[in-house]
Amino acid sequence: MAAGARKTNWWLKAALLAGAAMGAIVSAATLPAWAQAPDIRTMEPNIPDDAKLILAANELVYNKDTEKVIARGAVQINYGGYKLVARQVEYNQKTGRLTAHGNIELIEPTGNRIYGDEMDLSDDFANGFVNALRIETTDLTKLAATSGERVNGEEMILNNAVYTACTPCATNPTHRSLWQIKAERVVQNGRTKTIRLERARFEMFGRPIAYIPALEVPDHTVKRKSGFLFPQFGYEQKLGFGITTPYYFAIAPDMDATVSPTVLTRQGFLLEGEFRKRFHNGQVTLRAAGINQMNPDVFTGNTSDRYEDFRGMVASEGRFKINPRWAFGWDVMVQTDNNFSRTYDLDGLDDRIHANQVYLSGLGRRNSFDLRAFYFDVQDADPVDKLERKQAIAQTLDHEYIVPQPVLGGELSITTNITNVQRDLDDFYSVGGSDRFRGLAGGTTRLTSEVEWKRQFIVPGGLVLTPLLAARGDIHRLDMTAPIGYAGDYENDNSATRAMLTAGLEARYPILATTDYSTHLFEPIAQIYVRPDEDLAGALPNEDSQSFVFDATNLFERDKFSGFDRIEGGSRANLGLRYTGTFDNGVRLRSIIGQSFHLGGVNSFATDDLVNAGANSGLETDSSDYVGMTGIDLPNGLSVASSARLDKSDLSVRRSDTSLRFDGARFETELTYTRIAAQPKYGLADNASELQSAAAFKFKDYWSVFGSLTYDLNRKSLSRNGIGFSYDDRDTVFSIVYEQTRDKSSSTANDWSIGARLMFRTLGDIHVGDTTLAGFE
Repeated sequence: MAAGARKTNWWLKAALLAGAAMGAIVSAATLPAWAQAPDIRTMEPNIPDDAKLILAANELVYNKDTEKVIARGAVQINYGGYKLVARQVEYNQKTGRLTAHGNIELIEPTGNRIYGDEMDLSDDFANGFVNALRIETTDLTKLAATSGERVNGEEMILNNAVYTACTPCATNPTHRSLWQIKAERVVQNGRTKTIRLERARFEMFGRPIAYIPALEVPDHTVKRKSGFLFPQFGYEQKLGFGITTPYYFAIAPDMDATVSPTVLTRQGFLLEGEFRKRFHNGQVTLRAAGINQMNPDVFTGNTSDRYEDFRGMVASEGRFKINPRWAFGWDVMVQTDNNFSRTYDLDGLDDRIHANQVYLSGLGRRNSFDLRAFYFDVQDADPVDKLERKQAIAQTLDHEYIVPQPVLGGELSITTNITNVQRDLDDFYSVGGSDRFRGLAGGTTRLTSEVEWKRQFIVPGGLVLTPLLAARGDIHRLDMTAPIGYAGDYENDNSATRAMLTAGLEARYPILATTDYSTHLFEPIAQIYVRPDEDLAGALPNEDSQSFVFDATNLFERDKFSGFDRIEGGSRANLGLRYTGTFDNGVRLRSIIGQSFHLGGVNSFATDDLVNAGANSGLETDSSDYVGMTGIDLPNGLSVASSARLDKSDLSVRRSDTSLRFDGARFETELTYTRIAAQPKYGLADNASELQSAAAFKFKDYWSVFGSLTYDLNRKSLSRNGIGFSYDDRDTVFSIVYEQTRDKSSSTANDWSIGARLMFRTLGDIHVGDTTLAGFE
């Protein structure tokens, strides 16, 4: 073995560079996976000036007569991260040609491996030839060609080339990819930065399915270039079959756009465009779409889908990072009617309710700030937009600050919220002969500020005591239409104030029990909160505290209401037990059980408000219903979780949620059962029971079938069901999905849909409709 400087061993450098030149042939392909080689115009590997060259060979010969340098037998060259192996390497000083023979292998610093049987290059690397070329890249793609040739100092030509991606081959060498690309000639031009395929064909399962006489695309050195993207396909019941041919515009390094015309067999021509602009601290996206419906009569009568001929939308989204702690952005959409984006399944804009918002947020070590404005676009095909006009136009400000230094040995925090709401129409519904007002026409503003102090003590014996003090104040501006027919005492003044003082104490006594095979933690918890009655209980608008479910997750909350518009008043005690168990065999257990008690004053949950938020909640009596949850995780992948609220008198189930999940190597499933007893005072007139299930079964390597359904047990009918079939070996993904919706309240234009997807790694992705299925992420 010998080592020396690069100048002393120039011919060895030539041998290495020749091998690197072989790697440049990798770039002659059409796919991003072949973009790891040296620049085709220079062939020069990026080797440090102080790099040392190491040569190992069985025999090293210098022939003065023929002026040839020859290394024979197990030749190994290691230089600057490149490794070249061959049976023989020869350099002819007269002709300036360098040749290598026999089992040639080049390993690049990137990890790519290039193989060949014979190599012949000029010493300036302008021209050369490699026979029986084979390349394996680090991202598990493969290229083979009968020969590779570099001519004119700027063109690389592959003859009879074959390309495929084969991720499973890394662990299963016998695996054969489902697809491959063959071309008689592949030509890369280093001057024009283009790659041309001649007489190419795409094969699946060994059969040609597409033939391309000639195709020219940008090479790997071109990051962005205008041109057509992969077509997309779709089918919807009332839209018909659609084909989209997107065209990409590379406007500038920081700007691009996509125009996506779609032809729909039943509705005509849909045009969609998207413009993107990137800044040093964020980006902006602008989208627009429109169609002049060819056949609106196929839609359901008395809907905006049917009444409108021309339909369109404009949307914009922006995100900016002002500094590491502050961010600003928006997400807004305006459309000609209230259901266009949902009906035509515009990506990211087809939710049942699209939340338009503008925000400014900041997060520090001890404080947070969030300022937002909302407008809710309800996409429900109602031609008069009644539900949308009932939605609030809202602005909110939230700020929380935790004092960095202890105050009296405890933690002091300050919470502030400002909410301003405006709406056009009363949002009300009737149940049991009386109206419930989710929102009133007009406007209201509320300023809330709360200070909380708490400190933790651990007394001898392990008892954990946490005293708490809190003070809160609210100022209201009231400019709303008084609710007609409301039985409560509604506040008719233009303004109102209220306050709340709370003193609390929490006691926890963790008990740890261990055995030879398990660990168990029992934690009895008791809380008591003393406070006055809620001011103006039920007399003020309730915008953000309407959704209320009493369960084990909020049993130990100081204020169990979900927002700021209601305050829990009166003295209350919460009692419960928390348990966690861990076993050496992998079994894990967890559970909480408890009850809440109203001790004195007026019970806020028994006080009517505009939506009866606390009615039938289980907290409206002095002794609450029992709440609990339990879960078990088994090492075989099976897990069960259940939560329930039981009537305090007869232990009847008032609400329950139970889920069963299994995750196995070939089979996975989840079954969820939900039961809610009638809550007539809250708005649920009848019992509600629903069963949701989803399952997937891998019946063969890479092949799976999956499905989901939602069954309404009260109505004894399926509200949603779907089934799908897929193949996924990470190089090729194919799936087809059928889904049907029977829930007429969903306001979708199509009752059923079929979706399909075909993805080839490194090539592209083709969609036909939506391939997501309810119950699957």
